[in-house]
Amino acid sequence: MRPLTEPWFRLAYVTPHPIVDNVAYQFYRFAPDGVMLMLANLEIADYSTQAVDEQMPLFWKHVEELAHAGASRIVLTGVPVSAALGRERVLGLQAEVKQRTGVSFDTDLEAIAAAANHLGTKKVALATRWHEPLNDAVANYLKLTGIEVVGRQARGATMAENATLKAADGMQLAINLGRAALQAAPDAQGLILPGGRWLSTHAVAPLEAEFRKPVLLNLNCSLWAALRAAGRGLPLLEQGLLLSTA
Repeated sequence: MRPLTEPWFRLAYVTPHPIVDNVAYQFYRFAPDGVMLMLANLEIADYSTQAVDEQMPLFWKHVEELAHAGASRIVLTGVPVSAALGRERVLGLQAEVKQRTGVSFDTDLEAIAAAANHLGTKKVALATRWHEPLNDAVANYLKLTGIEVVGRQARGATMAENATLKAADGMQLAINLGRAALQAAPDAQGLILPGGRWLSTHAVAPLEAEFRKPVLLNLNCSLWAALRAAGRGLPLLEQGLLLSTA
């Protein structure tokens, strides 16, 4: 029987959605023993700055509660959330959360940018389920971090439409969009496949094997950034090009 492991690290996600199932399901496929996931949920209505701003009081309530409950690191998940806030506000939140609670703070999009820069992946393809205005906002945010989006493939759906996507359809869509994005942008050094409401962790292995380029997701990047900050990695697990460098 596999021995129980006391958590040495508690990674807390503040998610945009009131009901979350696939985050934990996918997280524990990547996370090593001893890393515990904590979840607190917002109820962001759509991909807009106003919708994000309306949830900020609840965000701060969750931050305080997670810190009190022993979170080692807090992550505001959802690439559209960071894109709506803008990088200046996100960096301000990093400093403010640390000042208020003493706990380090990250976002999915900052973690993706940090991972891409760590790998030297300065030119990326972007594959999403979002409309072009949101893709533009993500590309503009990444540009501020030194990452250039050189190709895109998108499904072009609203938050409500994405919420109805069946698991199997989302799994296939992640591979199809990722493959199309890399094929259309041969000069891309890697693929960013963001989005927390579809099952995408399975896409890392086949796409990396096919294109020999890193595939960066919300989950693998936020976990990589947390483990790296904690001085820990995944030396015994093969979970893609990024996590093998943690």
